[in-house]
Amino acid sequence: MVYQASSTRYAEMKYNRTGKSGLKLPAISLGMWHNFGGLDYHENGRVMLLRSFDLGITHFDLANNYGPPPGSAEELMGRVLKSDLEAYRDEIIISTKAGYHMWEGPYGEWGSKKYLVSSLDQSLKRMGLDYVDIFYSHRPDPNTPFEETMAALDLIVRQGKALYVGLSNYSAEQTKEAASILKELGTPLLIHQPSYSMMNRWIEEGLQDVLDDFGAGSIAFCPLAQGLLTNKYLNGIPADSRAGGKSQFLKEKDITEEKLNQIIQLNELANARGQSLAQMSLAWVLRGERVTSALIGASRVSQIEENVAALKNLEFTQDELATIEKILK
Repeated sequence: MVYQASSTRYAEMKYNRTGKSGLKLPAISLGMWHNFGGLDYHENGRVMLLRSFDLGITHFDLANNYGPPPGSAEELMGRVLKSDLEAYRDEIIISTKAGYHMWEGPYGEWGSKKYLVSSLDQSLKRMGLDYVDIFYSHRPDPNTPFEETMAALDLIVRQGKALYVGLSNYSAEQTKEAASILKELGTPLLIHQPSYSMMNRWIEEGLQDVLDDFGAGSIAFCPLAQGLLTNKYLNGIPADSRAGGKSQFLKEKDITEEKLNQIIQLNELANARGQSLAQMSLAWVLRGERVTSALIGASRVSQIEENVAALKNLEFTQDELATIEKILK
């Protein structure tokens, strides 16, 4: 059956300008870090991508190493573009990254010009694209001068392989240095992708100010703290959860009694707002309009629908914000 996008796909989604650029991103973007690779069923990934687009999510975030195995998320994106979304390419923002290990030898990771250019060429081939909308340096390279890494990003834009460039996992000081170089080269920093949630607030200590100074936007990954800020752990640790063994990044020991108590209190506040804990957590990340977009992950369509519904209530009273601060203190 030929896919036809919903005629109401832009009716409810909120779109935010990315820094001082001309590009707008949906307030909720879909990340393809997990559940879209070769180890997961292709049809489920396809259904999630198409439902996201029907809900107004126009931004799909990838990286060369997403899957698992590495590369398979981009391959899935390529198949869905070819079979369903090709006619809508100009309505879609596709981002990818390079920085982590992809192949053997000295040129298979980090931030050299050799690696970044080669990796993007591979990514474009996997997705069947001539260009991506945003290309990121996925992490700073301690052994490659920022001048080389930023020159590679500049080159990629001038070659027409990406429209914009971004950084991910760079500290405030590293971002300031990298953005200064990009500005001199004439390819301004569009966006930074940091981890950010109610339980991980490091970007408030300098990074947000740096991004404001350079007119760059931000897109928060792990806004739900890898599932901690959902109803998943309110009654114990499910066996099929990340903390139950599905993730190397979230372990059972990470869910302390103190954190569990915080989650329970935050859930009570969310219920009082008429939201789920996940919806309130996304709304909190987007508060004050300093974050352009919240990047969600999903393993099923219902999660995407729930998260997009967070946009129905993005406002917080001062008392609600004060209560959140007290809970998390």
